[in-house]
Amino acid sequence: MDELDRIKSLIPHREPFLQVDRIIGFDRQELCINTEKTFAADLDIFKGHYPDNPIVPGVILCEAIFQSGALLMALLGQEKQGEQENAVPVLTRIGGARFKRFAGPGDTVQIEVRVQETVGSATFFKGRLKVGGKTAVQIEFSCAMIDK
Repeated sequence: MDELDRIKSLIPHREPFLQVDRIIGFDRQELCINTEKTFAADLDIFKGHYPDNPIVPGVILCEAIFQSGALLMALLGQEKQGEQENAVPVLTRIGGARFKRFAGPGDTVQIEVRVQETVGSATFFKGRLKVGGKTAVQIEFSCAMIDK
């Protein structure tokens, strides 16, 4: 199974809205995941989002972080596969978003998501997205597993 197929086996997102290309690292003890996404220069969003100076919309950068969080939930929950077989991760809260730099055509972003705590079916995260090794977005969010 290639990396993209592995990602698709873990979360319900699909092209053209799949915003994670690779899982770079996963640490069960530290409750964190590192992923990457490369934004192809020919994406349609660049035709209309600041076409004279194209940038990836902030909501798309946040979505890459959220999908990385969903991947982390899936990887952490694999031992509970029977319990979560008919559930999908759903975003339930967003807070503290900070945008510090842009991502543009051809950029590869690195994403790190860490679990802060889990309460019942809700998991609270902190996420960071970097461009060229520098923080572009920081955000706190939560997801819950919801029955399909």
